Amino acid sequence: MNRKIAAAGGLAVVASLALAACSGGGTSEPAASSGPVTLSLSGWSLSTTPEFQVLADAFHEKNPDVTVELKEYDAAEYNTLLTADLAAGVGPDIITQKEVKFVTTFQEGGQLLDVSDVTLPDGIGGASSYEVDGTAYGVPYRQDRWVLFYNKALFDAAGVDYPDGSWTWEDYDKAATEIAAGGSVKGAYQHRWQSTVQGFANAQEDADILEGDYGYLADFYNRVLALQDDGAQIDFNTSSANQLTYQGEFGKQKAAMMPMGTWYVATLISQQASGEADDFEWGIAPIPQLDSSTTGTDNTPVTFGDPTGLSINANIDEAKVQAAKDFLAFAASAEGAAALAAIGITPAYADDETTEAYFAVEGSPSDDLSKFAWSTAEVHPENPTSNKTATIQGILNDLHTAVLSGSTPVDKAISDAEARVASEVG
Repeated sequence: MNRKIAAAGGLAVVASLALAACSGGGTSEPAASSGPVTLSLSGWSLSTTPEFQVLADAFHEKNPDVTVELKEYDAAEYNTLLTADLAAGVGPDIITQKEVKFVTTFQEGGQLLDVSDVTLPDGIGGASSYEVDGTAYGVPYRQDRWVLFYNKALFDAAGVDYPDGSWTWEDYDKAATEIAAGGSVKGAYQHRWQSTVQGFANAQEDADILEGDYGYLADFYNRVLALQDDGAQIDFNTSSANQLTYQGEFGKQKAAMMPMGTWYVATLISQQASGEADDFEWGIAPIPQLDSSTTGTDNTPVTFGDPTGLSINANIDEAKVQAAKDFLAFAASAEGAAALAAIGITPAYADDETTEAYFAVEGSPSDDLSKFAWSTAEVHPENPTSNKTATIQGILNDLHTAVLSGSTPVDKAISDAEARVASEVG
């Protein structure tokens, strides 16, 4: 049975900007427009991010009386610029939520519309990220997850078996060390983001960063430091000093493996087609697991990833509300998911049809393990929906930099972070 949720509009907001108070949707039924409706939808980097136009066109084809016009914002300043428009009363009708960690800030500012009758398909990922106190303030349409990219040619050259879905982190470390022993390439590349350590630790330890206890991070950081010390992967300081890109390190075959989000699939396909990346055979596998209880294709691997969602501006013209809710439902539906998958976007909803559409894109891997890794996982949110999340993640990013740069021992950095969360967040 489909699930009804309470949906609402809003977008990420920065703490330095005040939110203007907005009137709520009320309890009466929204008026339906008797004629053509034009909705505005926020987005960014429209020339290189086709998902917004794809959804707009597909929805219009199905609903010819409704036109969805895109309103572009600078990607780097998206949250700030959109917040200013919302406060000035000129924000878009439908808001793409770029970062879920700011959902509660908008919700507390009264700029989210409660649309309780938006329908989501069973099994969609990321819906809980838009819920505050049991009410949802948006719907997910995209749900990237972190997987393991690997270069088959470099594995073959080193005589190391490919990932097969059964790997724990010990297996990953062993393979990285063996490949790097040849001296020509690194076994793995780990990008500088805190996600590349903390995201996996939080998900696989089933931890809640809001609780303020971070001792479980120690083992994850110690194994990463060992990989750096052994030369199996490039160290954090070198990556930072040279501003290395993950696309360049993997795409130019400088590393045989790379944990990364599924968004990189479309990028790698495009870069191989253009010559920006080398031409080599690659695949994706489930991210290595904490232990064998979640490994193998007969189990569900645990990973992480935040969704991207759509909400409705609380100041929307009442006559447009139903059309806006219909658009949210379409974007989250199996039909919307298939349209996104066909352009290499990982939708929040996945079934056999969307999986086949996704891997039909020219240049995609065709093996069963890649399809399994893309479509099957227990995906934990990287950013819990809370007004404390942004501050805590900033503190944890300081922990990450201190440890991997070598400036602070692991245990000391963890205790410092716990003390800061206790005093600065409470």
